[in-house]
Amino acid sequence: MTQRFEFALSARDGRARTGLIKTPRGDIRTPAFMPVGTAATVKAMMPENVRATGADILLGNTYHLMLRPTAERIDALGGLHTFMNWDRPILTDSGGFQVMSLSGLRKMSEEGVTFKSHIDGSKHELTPERSMEIQRLLGSDIVMCFDECTPFPATEAESLRSMQMSMRWANRSRAAFGDRPGYALFGIQQGSVFKDQRAESAEKLREIGFEGYAVGGLAVGEGQELMFDVLDYAPEMLPDDRPRYLMGVGKPDDIVGAVQRGIDMFDCVLPSRSGRTGQVFTRRGVLNIKNARHQNDPRPLDTECRCPACQHYSRAYLHHVFRSQEIISSMLLTWHNLQYYQDLMSGLRAAIAAGDLATFVADFHATRALGDVEPL
Repeated sequence: MTQRFEFALSARDGRARTGLIKTPRGDIRTPAFMPVGTAATVKAMMPENVRATGADILLGNTYHLMLRPTAERIDALGGLHTFMNWDRPILTDSGGFQVMSLSGLRKMSEEGVTFKSHIDGSKHELTPERSMEIQRLLGSDIVMCFDECTPFPATEAESLRSMQMSMRWANRSRAAFGDRPGYALFGIQQGSVFKDQRAESAEKLREIGFEGYAVGGLAVGEGQELMFDVLDYAPEMLPDDRPRYLMGVGKPDDIVGAVQRGIDMFDCVLPSRSGRTGQVFTRRGVLNIKNARHQNDPRPLDTECRCPACQHYSRAYLHHVFRSQEIISSMLLTWHNLQYYQDLMSGLRAAIAAGDLATFVADFHATRALGDVEPL
């Protein structure tokens, strides 16, 4: 690729920003929500249907793909974009979060992490250099540096040790990534809930230099109030002219609050996972399609939604196919949830561009407070 990765802001409203990330495989409108395609698929969705919701970029998972079908096999088959039939940008995480969650199956050192596969027990090693190699073989457009996601709660001493090692790994990730025009490497800020550690992490990342920056180590059990407390200062420590990505977030009100605090990119399994379990996101809040109140209801899930579930099917039908464990239930409810998330991002972008984010946010919360429509 010859075109370089670029980011241009087009409007601000308070700390909120809207803009465009330019990549050789297409533009990403920010604030952006990235549907999660863990194993080279957004579960229950075809790639063209994911694109139809308005998604500009997907997320793939390094840990799962390195184990099955392996990065080497994907590379031999033409790379991840060809393999999963998605010709637009893909971001891959470093694998660090999944490895760190395998507390009983891994051993960590300064070099990296050795772990046993949750699939067959085989042994593997993941280092900053190996993570960069895997993500290069996958061909992802945005690569995340290898880090340790600090668990919560953690003492100041535990958090400091973890953050400083992640910064050393970030430096090694940058060196291993090299110069790859058209591709981007994002650094990840750590420091748990300690402001001085977040500042130290941001300073070290800026010294190394990255095409984008993530706020890591949040949405790991600390709760929304504490997460927002950190986001009141953490994004401002990162370069203003680069994308800011809040990893693993989240619920709709998490996203709205984070956008108000200067975040540009998000990912979360919630809309697709919830679709498979009957949890539905609407403008009036969350509903559970398996509840008996929907079994005779001819109305759509959300009268303002343009997804196929809302345009062509009733709540009664969706209740029926979910209770009957029909595959179409996961397909339709996942499509709806992803559409809701993309509509939310579109609304946020438009409100920031118009300088009217406060009104949008007030309407968002007021409508959700109404709750679902009364049963017939």
